[in-house]
Amino acid sequence: MYLTAVILGCNREKDQGEAVNKTLKYQQRQQDWRNGALIYQVLPDRFVPSDKLTAKQHLYEAPKVLKDWQQTPQHGHYLADSKLWSHEVEFWGGDFASLATRLDYIKNLSMDVIYLNPVHLGFTNHKYDSLDFNKVSPEFGQRSDLLKLAEKIHALDMKLVLDGVFNHMGRNAPIFQQALADKTSQYRNWFIFDNTLPEGYRCWNNAANLPELNLDNPDVQAHLWSDDDSVVQSYLKQGIDGWRLDVAHDIGYELLKSLTQAAHKVKPDALIVGEIWCYPNDWLQGSVDGVMNFTVREIIWRTCLKQIKPAIAQAMLAQMVDEIGVEKLLKSWLVLDNHDTPRLATMLPEYSVQQLARALMMSLPGSPNIYYGSELGMQGGEDPEMRGPMQWQLNTPDNPHLHDLTALINMRNNYPALKIGDIRFINSERLIAFERYTDKVADSVFCLFNFSEQPVSEYLMTSNSSLMNMGGLINCLTGAHSQIYIKAGLIQVTLPAKSFMFLAPDTKAKHGYTTYKRVP
Repeated sequence: MYLTAVILGCNREKDQGEAVNKTLKYQQRQQDWRNGALIYQVLPDRFVPSDKLTAKQHLYEAPKVLKDWQQTPQHGHYLADSKLWSHEVEFWGGDFASLATRLDYIKNLSMDVIYLNPVHLGFTNHKYDSLDFNKVSPEFGQRSDLLKLAEKIHALDMKLVLDGVFNHMGRNAPIFQQALADKTSQYRNWFIFDNTLPEGYRCWNNAANLPELNLDNPDVQAHLWSDDDSVVQSYLKQGIDGWRLDVAHDIGYELLKSLTQAAHKVKPDALIVGEIWCYPNDWLQGSVDGVMNFTVREIIWRTCLKQIKPAIAQAMLAQMVDEIGVEKLLKSWLVLDNHDTPRLATMLPEYSVQQLARALMMSLPGSPNIYYGSELGMQGGEDPEMRGPMQWQLNTPDNPHLHDLTALINMRNNYPALKIGDIRFINSERLIAFERYTDKVADSVFCLFNFSEQPVSEYLMTSNSSLMNMGGLINCLTGAHSQIYIKAGLIQVTLPAKSFMFLAPDTKAKHGYTTYKRVP
């Protein structure tokens, strides 16, 4: 009897310890701003018209062109002398000061992070051709203006992430021009010169305007991230919260790990996200905190186009979660559209399909990324059309895109599992179906998606043992009680064509009674 009691006592202590560990896990996830954050992406030149254009006219001298705000970017012609396309030097004139006037708009969308496309000194409008990483492009302001913007963003309880373009610089960068002209220059080994190459130097994607940095050179590493006064560390020390690394796959596993460690040395909770168009697994083993999860984007997009069957899509997503783990996916950005892709409304013209894609993005583990204007239904095709100026006239109370996205965001904020919870996929013949959950049964959300042209009715097994028999379910988007009840772990659902549904257990007592009284 004594031995049995000891064993039972040990088991109870073990169970209690496991429960505490689970609770602690979700608390720690919740406390880390990087997990499941909502990201709002902004091109500073294209977000809000500046009221200082008269004073800034000298910054847009030929071959640069200052466009009217209502003009749509169009693909231009090649400027042989500048080794650029004409649309790369067309500007709309936005800056940090004008952006600051609409921070409340971003905050009211419940965004957690503002991600700015490159702001470093550059010749083009996109600034992926930096001339000096330590300087900010004067079209936007000065470095001190950027830091003031960061303070305003922090005052609204949001974070600021910058675009770090550390794989290459611009052809007009003084240090590159010096290295090009003088073989004895101290900067000669900062780049890769090779007379067998078309330009005589290695450039990113063979673009003559983008000479690649020799990242294997310790002096380059010291300048960019490893020294205390390096680009990465100095901006973080001054108040920036993280870096999105451009073409991070070109930097490679080991150098990314070195950069990430340097960032965390300065700011342990700094976010380092890599633009990596590869399967994420190996990149998330210490090289970066998160990736821009283009694999998930491809799965969602192809499923919407009916090029991948829902069951296969779900199997792909389940494999990713199994191999990588939710913990590492939460800091990765979920992207449907951005400055390198057609906009969502152009990519998927049918509104119901757009909403399916967005609802799935909002419920999978990760940090959803909203590209400025896409919340308003802005159109935009291939480069440079997708980089059009923000169309503020679309910001109206009856805009369905904004209304429906706001509903998804509000739901996500109301159910912690959708932000920091784990995921359990549910077997289904024709739906994508899964449960997001934490240690509290009331947090659970069943996420169901019908991509077909026909209604789908199925029985689904909910393998959460804390869900009570005959327990009711609530529609998470409307708050209304559904007519669906759990029976011995199964629910019967019917979804209209091209629709989705989010259901949560109704754990509240009715007339003083609930079957959930003894489960967490």
